[in-house]
Amino acid sequence: MEKQVVIEEYNEKWVFEYEQEERIIKDVLADKAIAIEHIGSTSVQTLGAKPIIDFMVGVSDLNEVEEFIEALAKIGYEHVYHKELPNRRFFRKGQWRAGTHHLHIYNYGSEEWKNNIIFRDYLRTYPDVLMQYNQLKKELAEKYRNDRAAYTKAKNPFITDVIQKAKLSEKDKLDSFR
Repeated sequence: MEKQVVIEEYNEKWVFEYEQEERIIKDVLADKAIAIEHIGSTSVQTLGAKPIIDFMVGVSDLNEVEEFIEALAKIGYEHVYHKELPNRRFFRKGQWRAGTHHLHIYNYGSEEWKNNIIFRDYLRTYPDVLMQYNQLKKELAEKYRNDRAAYTKAKNPFITDVIQKAKLSEKDKLDSFR
């Protein structure tokens, strides 16, 4: 059965859980992981979240991910194929639609990689936007309590808007130096 969408208040243990699991993932991926980042709502202090720790791993070649599907399975990560997201490899720890950890693997420095960091860092920098997003998440969790896919899809316009604003802001800063 699909787990209901429930947004919990920010929990400081999420950082500790991330750090513990990050060490395990680093051991498995060894030199294949260029960088590992804590992304998603659990990575932003004070932001409410579904209690799922999101990891983003940057690799030099997504085709190499096939080499460590089995090793990740041994530490509890199931590979979940998404044909609609060809630039990402996704692994879940825990039950379908009720996982505890999500592992997103991208080419390091790709647009997807950058966008995840841009969004996270923008929320960390702008408390007013963070509060707006927190409120939106609570409203959507209420509206789509039993439909996690619809909940996720409904957040996309806000996320896309924030990423665009952040990129424009960065471009304006760079232009002012010219």
